[in-house]
Amino acid sequence: MENKILKLITEDRIDIPMSSLEQKLRRRKTSDAKEIAEAIGNGFNGEFNGERAYAFVSEEDKDRARGMKDAVEEFSREYPSYGRILKGKISEKRVEREKHLYFGMNPGCRLNSGDYVEALASLGINGRIAQALYPELLEISRKLEKARDEERSVIVG
Repeated sequence: MENKILKLITEDRIDIPMSSLEQKLRRRKTSDAKEIAEAIGNGFNGEFNGERAYAFVSEEDKDRARGMKDAVEEFSREYPSYGRILKGKISEKRVEREKHLYFGMNPGCRLNSGDYVEALASLGINGRIAQALYPELLEISRKLEKARDEERSVIVG
């Protein structure tokens, strides 16, 4: 039992900095993607094809259901007749326009150690630690990429 508890404590302690980095990375990725999408839309006619990488912007209409399930249930208990009307309105779908930035590596091209180390350094990880993390991140990234086998995108608007 103690080993399980120690493992849980370790996982919790690892979770905090990893979660912090994940949040920082997600914000940075979203910000960078919006900046790239704007630049592509303004100066590259909606797409960019570089030597190693590509990206293009696509706007798509998506059906989105309305939410707030718990509040609606409580409201329905207090006001049953209005609750039925409200549930009907919520079940309607609304079309929401999304703008996506699609991106990826060109065939035969890969990210190199400098690309990874620079990205890690931009998150505040010092060079020595970034160099040590790079091989492991590269291996994980390659395994996930093979399993995923899909074009990546970020919602930018």
